[in-house]
Amino acid sequence: MAGFTEISPTQLMRLIGGPTAPQIVDVITDEDFNEDPFLIPTAFRHNHTALQDLKERLGNGPIVVVCQKGLKLSHGVAAHLRAAGFEAQVLQGGNYGWRDAKLPRIPAQAVAGLQQGGTLWVTRHRPKIDRIACPWLIRRFVDPAAQFLFVPPAQVQGVAEKFGAVPFDVEDVPWSHEGDKCTFDTMIKRFNLSHDALKNLALIVRAADTNNNNNAPQAAGLLAISVGLSKLYKDDIEQLQAGMTLYDALYRWARDGVNETHDWPVAR
Repeated sequence: MAGFTEISPTQLMRLIGGPTAPQIVDVITDEDFNEDPFLIPTAFRHNHTALQDLKERLGNGPIVVVCQKGLKLSHGVAAHLRAAGFEAQVLQGGNYGWRDAKLPRIPAQAVAGLQQGGTLWVTRHRPKIDRIACPWLIRRFVDPAAQFLFVPPAQVQGVAEKFGAVPFDVEDVPWSHEGDKCTFDTMIKRFNLSHDALKNLALIVRAADTNNNNNAPQAAGLLAISVGLSKLYKDDIEQLQAGMTLYDALYRWARDGVNETHDWPVAR
């Protein structure tokens, strides 16, 4: 059972993926990290001695501090943060506890070269499915501060080169379709986000994005809503914000509501 100032891995996993998830600060030492180079989804690394920098970096809302085993480093940093007025807890068991619970861990190599906190991505404008689903996945499970640029298809590669952005969902780039899988599948695989709810969601996204609606009964509805959003919003960023709510709802359904039905009359 988690202590008074602790949160269990299972409890934290229930919060990750939602719009009000806590900020996760990984204060593990470089030596320990190199022995086990994985990150909890959305976690960012920070030196435990640079506390003032950390306080300036953090936003409002709850914080979870993580170290290797959930002992002195994380408890010390969390206590400092609470003394400064932050709402901070420690992950029970640390990174090892998360690993032993067999919860998703992002390999360090998957985020190598990506600026930590505020990654910049670029793709084709007028998004429909993959180009909304992928930003949702990145913000909810990799980098909550990620930013996305939507440009004409012919300009994606040039903008990526000139502005240091990561191109996705275009041909001839690492973050794109692979065989019969869509870019959403590629990101789940490379970020190692193996989780039943995301697998359920990926099936729907893949079916809708590759015009195989028969593979998932929800795919036709996702396609219809996605096209409707693209017609409703002329601004791609506004459409993305609306799409974030759509995928938040789909994820919660995939995680908690797949067996729920609705019928009429009520007595039935």
